[in-house]
Amino acid sequence: MHQHPWLTVALATVGSLLTVLPSRTLAKQSDDLRAIDGEWIFVEDRTEGRSLEQLSPPMASKFSMQVEEGAVVLNGHGSGHRDVRIAMDSSVTEINEPKTISRYLGAWKDGVFEYEVTFERLSGAAEGIRKIRRTFRKVKDGLLVSVLVEPSGNESVGLYRHAEDIEMPALAKATIGDLSWMAGAWIGKRSTGSLIEERWSPPLGGAMLATSRSVNTSGKMFAFEFLRIVERDEGLVYVAQPGGKLPTEFLLTEVSPSRAVFENPRHDYPKRIVYELSTEGELKATIGFAKGGTPMRYEFKRESN
Repeated sequence: MHQHPWLTVALATVGSLLTVLPSRTLAKQSDDLRAIDGEWIFVEDRTEGRSLEQLSPPMASKFSMQVEEGAVVLNGHGSGHRDVRIAMDSSVTEINEPKTISRYLGAWKDGVFEYEVTFERLSGAAEGIRKIRRTFRKVKDGLLVSVLVEPSGNESVGLYRHAEDIEMPALAKATIGDLSWMAGAWIGKRSTGSLIEERWSPPLGGAMLATSRSVNTSGKMFAFEFLRIVERDEGLVYVAQPGGKLPTEFLLTEVSPSRAVFENPRHDYPKRIVYELSTEGELKATIGFAKGGTPMRYEFKRESN
């Protein structure tokens, strides 16, 4: 196997950076590592100097780490790799693909789990990211994650929490009749030229029901969604089932005669859904993070009879 000179240097550097304390047994390491075990949800971008529009997670909005004796198993960390087992004995985990060899090396030291993944591009593969270093530190209000990408040198920092540790917002007081302005058949266009529609029933029986469908320029449906808004306790809950999958709930937190905001900070993405009725009678939908970033926007017109 041919290896680029820079990769040899990189791996040597990783080995020196990620030195495991010799006095720690693997069992003790596993006990300490328990603090980072489980599934983590993005909460807040803490990268310094970013504008509101630039705010985003440093890695996936949701990922997990499963702590075993002497190892950590990664899922959802990117690169399309699942069940990546990183041993705490300084050994390298190698994943071979047709055009790339990925090498993972990690360690736990001074309350921080850190790993690096280096990419060797094989003959004919386009150059790209050479190395990613990720660090995970348990702090009082969650898990602080730092990601450094080379050769760009860009570093991002974000806070993650377990879903059960994320506080849910208070429900706005409303009844289903307060959203009667959403009722109707709405047709819009995506930036690609494909059509998207949402058909909302009038309020009845404490609920509004809807179906959403996306059709490409060739006339073929490529996505659908079941939607409903239901009265619950003293407020309204928006329930989404994209592709007919398990439901995800968003709480109505703001409401007016022409605007409704639904939120679920425990969901990976989106965390916030906003519907607005313009003065021209168009329905606008926005989905994104709770704060900042570049949300997805859709504009709908009422279907002509």
